[in-house]
Amino acid sequence: MSFARVAVVGAGVMGQGISQTVASTGTEVLLVDVNEEHIKIGLKSLSDEMDREIERWGMTSSEKKAILSRTKTSVNLDALQDFPLIIESIPEDLRLKKELFSKLDSICPPETIIVTNTSTLSITEIAAVTKRPDKVIGLHFLNPVPKIPLVEIVRGLRTSDETYDRIREFAESLGKASVKVFEYPGYVTTRIIVPLLNEAMHVLMEGVATPQDIDTAIKLGYGFNIGPLALADKMGLDVVMAWMENLLNELSDHKYNPCPLLRKMVRAGNLGVKTGQGFFKYDQDGNRIIEE
Repeated sequence: MSFARVAVVGAGVMGQGISQTVASTGTEVLLVDVNEEHIKIGLKSLSDEMDREIERWGMTSSEKKAILSRTKTSVNLDALQDFPLIIESIPEDLRLKKELFSKLDSICPPETIIVTNTSTLSITEIAAVTKRPDKVIGLHFLNPVPKIPLVEIVRGLRTSDETYDRIREFAESLGKASVKVFEYPGYVTTRIIVPLLNEAMHVLMEGVATPQDIDTAIKLGYGFNIGPLALADKMGLDVVMAWMENLLNELSDHKYNPCPLLRKMVRAGNLGVKTGQGFFKYDQDGNRIIEE
């Protein structure tokens, strides 16, 4: 049994993608953010991204219209009290997530399932601030959410079988293949990809090869669709560094220590696609600018 209504908290890139994916199945979505400006920016970004899909013949205008018509917005957390499923997609900050889950726990009825989209943080620790740890679970979508056919379903220590089964069915209703993950820092996808991205950055910093040649070597040599440096740009270099720091803190393993070049680029505000400059340059639509 799927859910008739779903709320998404956080109007950033991941929140936009999750909202679009859920609404595309015919489900009503409420997109919530504490900042009205964030919602306006999020809706415009979502609309622009769907326009680009229409230009690529990946979506029709009527599909876009239907998705937007099913997507409502609010800046009031109290609006969530009647939703059976809430998906949190705010920044990867444990303190912020715990504060939000504590508020949601007091607002929502006991039967509401609360999902976190965290990619590295502890489901168990987030769930501990609630009176319903059995109904807290991780659903780690990858970006871009509408296109990546995978989702990790992460069980906390006290996540119930019933909650897991309902969320697995929900993932299937979204057309996603799911993998069951028992909580451990970084889960499967983040833990494995982060050292690859970090090592590619070290190779670049040490002058072994150019960014283009590093990505070409990995793409053609190992059958990747995208090179590690372009992938990091797409994810957001600040996000990638936050993942590394969380994993370093949890596992105390040097391979997760962010490359000095990455730290330097984040400090400079060169965060990848979203700022137009990372390891490569991008136009306002996020397309790579090929330099001669």
